[in-house]
Amino acid sequence: MTHQHIPVALERCIELLTPAIEYSLKNDAATHIIDATLGLGGHARALLAKFPALIVIGIDRDESAIAIARENVAPFTDRLLISHTTYDHIDDVLREHKISRVAGVLFDLGVSSMQLDAGERGFAYSYDAPLDMRMDQSTGLTALQVLQTYQHGALVRILRNYGEEKFAPRIADFIIEARTAGTLKTTKDLAELVKNAIPAAARRTGGNPAKRTFQALRIEVNEELSILERAIPDALAALQVRGRLVVMAYQSLEDKIVKSALTAVTESKSPRGLPIDLPGSAAKYSLVVRGSESASNAEIVLNPRAQSMRLRAVERLAA
Repeated sequence: MTHQHIPVALERCIELLTPAIEYSLKNDAATHIIDATLGLGGHARALLAKFPALIVIGIDRDESAIAIARENVAPFTDRLLISHTTYDHIDDVLREHKISRVAGVLFDLGVSSMQLDAGERGFAYSYDAPLDMRMDQSTGLTALQVLQTYQHGALVRILRNYGEEKFAPRIADFIIEARTAGTLKTTKDLAELVKNAIPAAARRTGGNPAKRTFQALRIEVNEELSILERAIPDALAALQVRGRLVVMAYQSLEDKIVKSALTAVTESKSPRGLPIDLPGSAAKYSLVVRGSESASNAEIVLNPRAQSMRLRAVERLAA
């Protein structure tokens, strides 16, 4: 590939989506898969290579990633439809392409390796860069604007809710003080601020103390959780019968949203204890993966990003 990267759980994703694609191809020559997080195109390229009649609809909010994906998937460009938008606009994307249902939807959530590795984007505390953190750099507030304009209570809320940071009030105090003094401008400034705000004893475990703050800001800037909450129901509705949804999450807040949505559609609405489902109460979706799956030790060695991955999958049973 033009830009090398290692897609997480690539073989497992293809394995899970294959039955849905093969079933669709037997019944409809126009078979589509939505790659809701196109990224650099690794999953899309593999699917297009395996299924010569498949069309992939790629969605991504990052224009830089889309440009690279076009290069990486160049041999199959005639079967890749790309939309520059967020993945809670699945309905709009399908209408745009005059498609009613798809054989599968794939989500690979969170920040991409390309975004982390591009130090100037401001996602990583290991680089000194402007505090941007926008996945779509054409719109929205930057992380610096959030830090400079949010009141103390709002800062505490996002640090607690999105970073699960128990020292949120103290970090917010330090942010207010630093922005008033004009000393909060870059990722290095923020990482050092967080280090100073957290007591030394609490910094001895858990990795870099800035990790939770950077995660919280990134989620706030990109509205990641609210977009995901809207996207999963739309993705489920977009599936044709026997179609499959596969989701990979990398932190507990994402996975909780996914788990809740999939549990809701795979449980019968009949009262417990009945031998059969009441009319109209049977679940329309079935779990393909019981609970969640993690990456193998072998994959984690090759691709450390896979270490926190949790994969879930369901299949549509009825219209």
